[in-house]
Amino acid sequence: MKVTEETNKCRKQEETCCQKDTAEQEGYGRGHSFKRITENNTTNTNRQNEWMLERILSSNNLHRAYKKVKKNKGAGGVDGMKTGELLAYLTEHQRELVLSIRNGTYKPQPVRRVEIPKDNGKTRKLGIPTVVDRVIQQAISQVLVPIYERKFSDNSYGFRPHRSTHQALLKCQKNVNEGYQYVVDLDLEQYFDTVNHSKLIQILSETIHDGRVISLIHKFLNAGVMIKGIRTTNDFGVPQGGPLSPLLANVMLNELDKEMEARNHRFVRYADDVIIFCKSRRSCERTYHNILPFIEKKLRLKVNREKTMITHIRNIKFLSYGFYLYEGKCKFRVHPKGVQKLKEKIRRITGRSNGLSVEERKKRLNDTVRGWVNYYKLADMKSLVTRLDQWTRRRMRMVTWKRWKRVRTRFYWLKKLGINKRKAWEWANTRKGYWRISGSHILARTLTNELFRRARYILLSVCTVVNFRTAVYGTVRTVV
Repeated sequence: MKVTEETNKCRKQEETCCQKDTAEQEGYGRGHSFKRITENNTTNTNRQNEWMLERILSSNNLHRAYKKVKKNKGAGGVDGMKTGELLAYLTEHQRELVLSIRNGTYKPQPVRRVEIPKDNGKTRKLGIPTVVDRVIQQAISQVLVPIYERKFSDNSYGFRPHRSTHQALLKCQKNVNEGYQYVVDLDLEQYFDTVNHSKLIQILSETIHDGRVISLIHKFLNAGVMIKGIRTTNDFGVPQGGPLSPLLANVMLNELDKEMEARNHRFVRYADDVIIFCKSRRSCERTYHNILPFIEKKLRLKVNREKTMITHIRNIKFLSYGFYLYEGKCKFRVHPKGVQKLKEKIRRITGRSNGLSVEERKKRLNDTVRGWVNYYKLADMKSLVTRLDQWTRRRMRMVTWKRWKRVRTRFYWLKKLGINKRKAWEWANTRKGYWRISGSHILARTLTNELFRRARYILLSVCTVVNFRTAVYGTVRTVV
């Protein structure tokens, strides 16, 4: 890109005029920001696009990025630096960091590989950048998101400001209620690991005309992954875990959105979860076979043909919700896997030997219940939450009985809670297992539902009623 005399002059002033600035008190002694001086504060749109790197490295933008990374905390990268050490590092090295980015000599460090288990027994691979790299990625994202938000489809909901899973689900409901009851449930095989770098850079270059920003993003893509001390690189993949990754993932799949809109398809996309709505199975099959070449040849992505489904809406799981029809209208239900995940988490919280105090267990249990109900508040689940409440109370009775432990302790509490002396002694000496005794009438009479309410344990059924009365669609993506 041709560099004008005015641009050179601006850069020289920025290099010589970088200075520290005090920031608002936020638990640390002083903040850090980057100042730059320009001859003319008013520039046209083309010049702003050409000078995008200057906008990314501006004082306000970098300071916002630092605060965002510090607020999000998160684990450290390969260098072991934590967010608490970030301010001291930026205070000492800010000048050389900014100059290296501007001069093109900045080299992002490899991301640290972390694997988390998935429902199907496999693992999701995350790549955790260093905290310094996270600040730079966040700064880039803050400039690019407003630009791309104007380009993204109204049918895309994942990783976007002011959009949520609930809005995506309601759009699905609207499509079904208008007669589009058959769906193509597309499964993009290992999407984040198969994004083609060359294709992504080509798409980015259509909007970003500052070659230095394109080069910087390319460096992050090619930074590689550190696995057991060995750095590996390839030409594919956008590591999940960095602030820039969600935007890049949406930029690539926005091409698919535009193609489907050009073909007048009804669809909803949340990140790499894509559902196309049709009026018949035959129409679904035709749509699938027509869109497949665009995904695999144009975007160079892989479609998992075995997991991609062409079926009725009631047979799919989308964002952990299920669907059913009642009197011709689409309704939501909690998918069985959502119930299973809740039970698994409650089992861990109410485990007999997890070492949690009574108050810590209550806090974790209440937080889990609130989060689960808030996420599934669109679903019809009156009978489900009644059964879950019964099961959860039994788990609580079991862990309480385990905590009493000694015969004399059990005898004391059973008597105090209204059981006569003879019965209390008999049950205190029982050899029945913990889970079996938790379902007995003796604990139902002593550890009553009212007792749990007075102890401020939140019931799913009560939380559900309150939630429906004050429903506000949130932006939470993950439940438990």
